[in-house]
Amino acid sequence: MVSALGVAVVGFGWMGRVHTQAYARVPHHFPQLPVRPELVTVVEDVPGRAEEAAERFGFATTARDWREVAADPRVHAVSITAPNFLHREIGVAMAEAGKHIWIEKPVGLTAADARAVADAVAKAGVQGTVGFNYRNAPAVAYARELIAAGEIGTVTHVRVRLFSDYAAHPEGALTWRYERERGGSGVLGDLASHGVDLARFLLGDITALTADTAIFVPERARPTGATAGHTRATGGELGPVENEDYVNCLLRFASGARGVLEASRVAVGEQNNYGFEVHGTKGAVLWDFRRMGELGVSRGTAYQDQSVSTVFVGPGHGAYAAFQPGSANAMGYDDLKVIEAHHFLRSIAEGTPHGATLADAVHSATALDAMSRSVESGAWVSL
Repeated sequence: MVSALGVAVVGFGWMGRVHTQAYARVPHHFPQLPVRPELVTVVEDVPGRAEEAAERFGFATTARDWREVAADPRVHAVSITAPNFLHREIGVAMAEAGKHIWIEKPVGLTAADARAVADAVAKAGVQGTVGFNYRNAPAVAYARELIAAGEIGTVTHVRVRLFSDYAAHPEGALTWRYERERGGSGVLGDLASHGVDLARFLLGDITALTADTAIFVPERARPTGATAGHTRATGGELGPVENEDYVNCLLRFASGARGVLEASRVAVGEQNNYGFEVHGTKGAVLWDFRRMGELGVSRGTAYQDQSVSTVFVGPGHGAYAAFQPGSANAMGYDDLKVIEAHHFLRSIAEGTPHGATLADAVHSATALDAMSRSVESGAWVSL
């Protein structure tokens, strides 16, 4: 028997829309789920945005204050897609109100914020899923299987990259993303958080790191009105960019492997250039998000001059079969969020965590805090 589950979305920028569309699609891709999400409330403080979302996507009601959702008995699960500085307050309040939460990374501004939300979720006995979507790619799931099975031998080193140009334009508006108090650690929280999660997902725990950061666009114009996404602004008062445009980091893993993580939000010529190369004593696995359905695999006994084959993922790799019937049919970013929605709803139905959890968010945030401390000290930091 399928039961209805009332859901709310708090914050309706681009990510709020992505979550909403995932709720609408998940029953079609995962019909075996014993729960079906029903869109109860959308919360947004920008005038008119919630009403537009309700009309377009079918939310029953709208609200300007997220506290209305915490008190609403119709709502059992909440997507928290508001800006980073609101994650802790909203996440803790929703958990304490008995709501399951699907919250976007980095879950606040610091590891203390992420830990506070994780503790509230654990104490309330509700489920919490975190938006580390790249681990949901079927090729990434397959890479993890190959590594765990020893197909590339003992892992020696990994390189994780997250290069984008969304903040490269000098006319990009000085939104909350560039403020330390509201946006936190800049590209660390925005992109490197994904990199840490991918590295841990593939190789296990990180034990120590050293990092360097830089701000390459030091000033931006303040916007004169409401913003969404990465809006441009000209003519406004200039203000300082307070958090990082770029980070590079050396990693040490509990396994003995070494790693390099590099992320930039101002990399001209790069659009969503995210991926990894994992090398082992007998082979390697290589993945590029822009060719999401492909995994480069090198394995065998040649060692020197060993070739790399391209594997097109298909049914049997991760959740691929829920979307396509045969190998090499393309999937997209939004499909990864549908998989994430499935993990969230399955966790609620079964009372057991599936997918990325608040514990994963705490691990990622702890590494980000360690990066900041390393930059300040110029030394290695143990986790």
